[in-house]
Amino acid sequence: MQRVLIICVGRMKERFYIDAAAEYARRLSRYCRLEIVELPEQRLPENPSRAEIGRALAREAAAIRARLPSAAAVVALCIEGKLRSSEEVARLLGDAARGSEKCLAFLIGGSFGLDESLKREAWVRLSMSPMTFPHHLARVMLLEQIYRGFQINEGGKYHK
Repeated sequence: MQRVLIICVGRMKERFYIDAAAEYARRLSRYCRLEIVELPEQRLPENPSRAEIGRALAREAAAIRARLPSAAAVVALCIEGKLRSSEEVARLLGDAARGSEKCLAFLIGGSFGLDESLKREAWVRLSMSPMTFPHHLARVMLLEQIYRGFQINEGGKYHK
């Protein structure tokens, strides 16, 4: 069974996000071994400088790397990533399952995104939309798209 890891910077607090994520995690349990890792977002002053943001992103990147398996295909969620259809996400899931990597790891940054080094090192850069979403909502949207992708690959009726 394919291993899917989602590493998120920031913890969910709102019950509606927690419930939605739990529902998709439950649905995904028949398709993959899903693990969601929440890492703390670095604290910054009210109006941080670019240098302060850069240092915080570098510390978050180090924490992310510490949780990444050595044999992982990494997908970085970022605004400058490629927009993909649900069918293309399904192909990514299939390609990763057929590849030599033991794990497909999705990275979701905090309020200031992901460190540039993580984006450069990623197998795929994925954009959910040119619009900006709260990272907790992006997590729920990602879980839904992963579920949809497995459904597409199986020929299920969920995807219309």
